Amino acid sequence: MSEDNPPPTQAQDSGIGISRQSPLEQPIVQETESGQKLLQFLQRRLNLPPTLLHRWVRTGQVRINGSRCKPFARVQTGDIVRLPPFAFKMAEESASETAPQPLTDTALDTQPVDSPPLPPMIGTDGYLWAFNKPAGLPTHPGTGHDDSLSSRLAAYFASAPFKPTPVHRLDKETSGVLLVAASYEALAKAQDAIRDGTLAKEYVVWVQGRWPFAETQLLRHFLRKDAAHGYEKVRPAAPGEADSREALCMVRPLRVEQAKSLLLVHLLTGRTHQIRVQLAAVGYPVIGDTKYGQAAPTRRHVPRGAYALPAPARMGTTEKSAPEPENLMLHALRVTMPCGHVFSCLPPWSGAHALEQMPEPVAAMTAPEHGGGCGVFPLTEQSAKNKFLRQ
Repeated sequence: MSEDNPPPTQAQDSGIGISRQSPLEQPIVQETESGQKLLQFLQRRLNLPPTLLHRWVRTGQVRINGSRCKPFARVQTGDIVRLPPFAFKMAEESASETAPQPLTDTALDTQPVDSPPLPPMIGTDGYLWAFNKPAGLPTHPGTGHDDSLSSRLAAYFASAPFKPTPVHRLDKETSGVLLVAASYEALAKAQDAIRDGTLAKEYVVWVQGRWPFAETQLLRHFLRKDAAHGYEKVRPAAPGEADSREALCMVRPLRVEQAKSLLLVHLLTGRTHQIRVQLAAVGYPVIGDTKYGQAAPTRRHVPRGAYALPAPARMGTTEKSAPEPENLMLHALRVTMPCGHVFSCLPPWSGAHALEQMPEPVAAMTAPEHGGGCGVFPLTEQSAKNKFLRQ
């Protein structure tokens, strides 16, 4: 970590570091917690079931500054929240028996006993942190895996008023830049920026086949979770199909070889498995993708005005050189904040797949008329009015 961005320490009064509360039943809302709904505040502080907390609020056992309140009231810095006298005891009993070590001046260079280390930190911007998530580490815990970035953060900052929280997610096998908010305000602002399109996320990806376009293209599909696979997979859907959502991304080639291509992808929407599904849908699956790696059917409807991609059988020769890597070749390369602050890290790939220097960002483009269809569309230079790409 650079000296210009020192890690948070216990001595800092910013609210990021560990702030141990005395065992009183009236916690004071810290700056990092301001703006949360009361139930969110209580869940983060006590880690108790929401139904229990809701009952305490409804029956008047929880009060803000001495007054009765509603579960979704917003707490502000300095508010005194009165809790039942047994609340902290219940929270302690439900917590893990392993007590984390206090935060030291070395901050993110050390970790609690028996806790896996946090990934390398790329940089900070106030209460916003950027980590280089390795492939194989989930963003959140799930079925079959308890270890995750969020659980490591929770263990490391167990005594913090606001436990640092991932702003967005990356697939388990996707490496790269992942933002973490160290205050509720930072979390809300970053997620708002993602929703309104002012936070830019770019990825690099190796795909099977020779990408046929030299210029930036727009990929447009509708995606929905597939009930036939327990909603763990996503499939392309017809425009207007129930429960489908529009998926948009811009794609620019960085390196094109006979049997594989390196692409730079700028996400315009954030759908589950979006890049993997969209590239597979047009016949160029991500190398190492065992879930969506099957080539798309040869017959595909191409809307008027869109480029027709070659059938998978014509994507190039299947030359037998070095074996393809088994890992998913998808990496979150760069995140650009609305203020212009950039977090970036190169992928860990080596050999023939290495990317040794940071590519220029995908320029903002204007989409052509798509007529409601799906497929691949050419792009032109950005105009002043560009509602389609949410500029």
